Amino acid sequence: MPIPLPTPQEMGFWDRQTIDEFGIPGEMLMENASREIYHFLKAKFRDLHQSNIVLFAGSGNNGGDAFALSRHLIQSKAKCLVLHTRELDEYSGDAAFHLNLARKSDVRMMKLTGYNLDGLNRPDIIVDGLLGTGFSGTLREDYQEWIKAINRLGRNRFVLSIDIPSGLNGSTGRPGPLAVKADCTVTFEEAKIGLLMPEAEDFVGDLRVRTIGIPDSIKQFNPPSVYGLDREVLDCLPPAFGLDHKGKAGRLLIIGGSPGLTGAPALAGLGALRSGSGLVTVAAPGGICREVKQGWPDIMTLPLGSGMIWTSDLLEPLKKMVFQSDAVVIGPGIGRDPDTVNFVHDYLKFQPRPTVYDADALFALAQDQLLMRKLPQNSILTPHPGEMAGLCACSIADVQKDRPRTVKELAKRVGCPVILKGPGTLIAAPESPVYLSTCSCSNLAVGGSGDVLSGMLGSLLSRTTNLLDAACLAVFWHCLAGKQLQKQYPYRGNLAQEIAHALPQCLDLCRKHG
Repeated sequence: MPIPLPTPQEMGFWDRQTIDEFGIPGEMLMENASREIYHFLKAKFRDLHQSNIVLFAGSGNNGGDAFALSRHLIQSKAKCLVLHTRELDEYSGDAAFHLNLARKSDVRMMKLTGYNLDGLNRPDIIVDGLLGTGFSGTLREDYQEWIKAINRLGRNRFVLSIDIPSGLNGSTGRPGPLAVKADCTVTFEEAKIGLLMPEAEDFVGDLRVRTIGIPDSIKQFNPPSVYGLDREVLDCLPPAFGLDHKGKAGRLLIIGGSPGLTGAPALAGLGALRSGSGLVTVAAPGGICREVKQGWPDIMTLPLGSGMIWTSDLLEPLKKMVFQSDAVVIGPGIGRDPDTVNFVHDYLKFQPRPTVYDADALFALAQDQLLMRKLPQNSILTPHPGEMAGLCACSIADVQKDRPRTVKELAKRVGCPVILKGPGTLIAAPESPVYLSTCSCSNLAVGGSGDVLSGMLGSLLSRTTNLLDAACLAVFWHCLAGKQLQKQYPYRGNLAQEIAHALPQCLDLCRKHG
């Protein structure tokens, strides 16, 4: 099953349902959370006896978790100091309940405001319970200073964050503008989406997910809006039968290429062949077709006319090949000439086959927002953030501010799956959750990588009818190839074509070793 990745608001709803409808008290959930952290620390350090542990307790539930944890640590004979952000008599609810238990256990407590952190003896373990997943926006100056102090004290010491490193946005994973750099984050019930966003990687450390008693029925009846992809998506791969011949292994047509961009459709063709297509044809203007073909004997070409750019009159001689194909990729290297934009618009109105719109085909779509709403449902769009900004008529900053919301809204608007590329690639369809690729791999950040992905998508579409499965599988598989190349090229330097070449091997390794 995909990995549930609730937003902070969805997790808060689960908590309230558990308390109000199911009847599990909030104090019990907090106790369960603190015990899970305690068991983790006990397993990691084995003997906490006489360990010097400083806990930072904020004003909310994370502070309550820290108070509850301090009680368990004291019972293990650790030396604990809780530094709290508000007056003790100002705490309320579940946090106040566990604060009172900690006071009865003689836990040392000091108010953080005005406390000289520079004079603090260097602890063995630092527990960050300042802010939870509900934080967003910009940190107050006092919190920024406290977080700087934690990071300074945490050099060469173990830092554990409760639920999320303080200062990180639980939805976007972005610091605001800084965050605790944890060695480990113990989060509860399910990983919140922000923890698995690429921006959070430098702060989260080793992520551990621990259950605290949220009933499965509550999660099942209130599913999250985002899921993370895992290796089970590989089960969507169309089977390879021993009696296959090239005509039954998927016929893919790639429409693309323009002066200076002839490698893009060839890389898409290579991605398609390496992901299992039997027959791949690149259609290109006749004046550049030899450049597309050069060096790629495995890829067939279809020269159209004698010019070098795409024009509407090239659609008619192309139609026969479109009908003979199982799927189409349009856009790699196709260019932005006004005549090319018109060609893409004409193809959209004609489109009889499942089609991947990539690269400058997306630029062409963005030029006519009304036409874009008439995309056939058997289409897939594959924008990077710049192309997404064009499709949504907004800025790149607006796209990146809330990527899950952006990709979901576009999928609903155009009525077909959309893949928002980049670190933490997202996939959405109109009536589905959003799926997040939790893999971030710098080896994929190379020119031509997206062309390989579009070819993979086209290959899978030529052999399956489920567009969303194909999109999720292609993104996950593409990432596996990047991870495989990371072993050979730890400092980058791989070529886009090597991403394609790695596809069969990385799939086999993943199936054998997980």
